[in-house]
Amino acid sequence: MALVPCQVLRAAILLSYCSILCNYKAIDMPAHQTYGGSWKFLTFIDLVIQAVFFGICVLTDLSSLLTRGNDSQEQERQLKKLISLRDWMMAVLAFPVGVFVVTMFWSIYIYDRELVYPKLLDNFIPAWLNHGMHTTVLPFVLIEMRTTHHQYPSRSCGLAAVCTFAVGYILWVCWIHHVTGVWVYPLLEHLSPGVKIIFFAAVTIIINVFYLVGEVLNNYIWDTQK
Repeated sequence: MALVPCQVLRAAILLSYCSILCNYKAIDMPAHQTYGGSWKFLTFIDLVIQAVFFGICVLTDLSSLLTRGNDSQEQERQLKKLISLRDWMMAVLAFPVGVFVVTMFWSIYIYDRELVYPKLLDNFIPAWLNHGMHTTVLPFVLIEMRTTHHQYPSRSCGLAAVCTFAVGYILWVCWIHHVTGVWVYPLLEHLSPGVKIIFFAAVTIIINVFYLVGEVLNNYIWDTQK
């Protein structure tokens, strides 16, 4: 795909995430006023990750255009650093976290929506915004993977980074429960302490699997094995 259409596409996706974030933050929900605010929800954290990632993508495109035909080694080095940051975010955060949010949300939603997205939220969050937070993330990140080749880090470093993020968020959820006495997700209220440990371990494994899926898919699309 040509560079200019890709630039327009990434800019449009970035604007859509900015719109989703602004509309979400404008909603006057009781949960936003409690400890942790919006930052206790993985969906919101993922939206921020996606917005930052596509912002870096757009910045990389602009820098690439500005440095084209320029022989400045310093600018070339800075562009390479930006590309490395973009690729790292795609591999470790944007793809695995984005795919995890979409698949886990809709899997639990189909089983029993009250465990993850109570019907009460329909009074605050319109359907289009719900899909913007929990559906379009997947096609957006797949479009980015298809249009741009991303250099993945070594598997050990990538998995270590993903584990760090997963464990960090789990500890954050546990801390919120310690402070408020309420679990961020209603699903956790129904699990015994032992089952919670198994659930958290399974969640960490799943997000690592999604990292590996992203790596394999990236290699398949761009045929990097050859």
